Amino acid sequence: MKIKKGDQVVVIAGDDASSSPHTVTQVVAGGQKMLIQGINQVYKHVKRGHPKSPAGGRLQMEMPIQSSNVMYYCEACQKPTRLGYRYSDDGAKVRFCKKCDTVCSQISPARKKYAKSGS
Repeated sequence: MKIKKGDQVVVIAGDDASSSPHTVTQVVAGGQKMLIQGINQVYKHVKRGHPKSPAGGRLQMEMPIQSSNVMYYCEACQKPTRLGYRYSDDGAKVRFCKKCDTVCSQISPARKKYAKSGS
């Protein structure tokens, strides 16, 4: 999955669909699902003696959302977009925005094997 923890995403489908960006707090299930701050909130009813709520009651928590229901939010073009992978000129693997062609982040360090030669 191309979306990582800490990325800004926009929910495009489901009950919590909106145009405002939210932060990914955790990626679970091999990258197929993710927890997003403030999205997909549910109540969990717990008995007394639960470690998080000794008195019992309702705990409000976030549940995972399918990764196909979110899009990466590009800070440069201010729009939800798809991501791609490529190697930069120095041989580092990077993620880039497919709309504005801006590099979002570096995935792996530079390697001579993938560097573009000047000749």
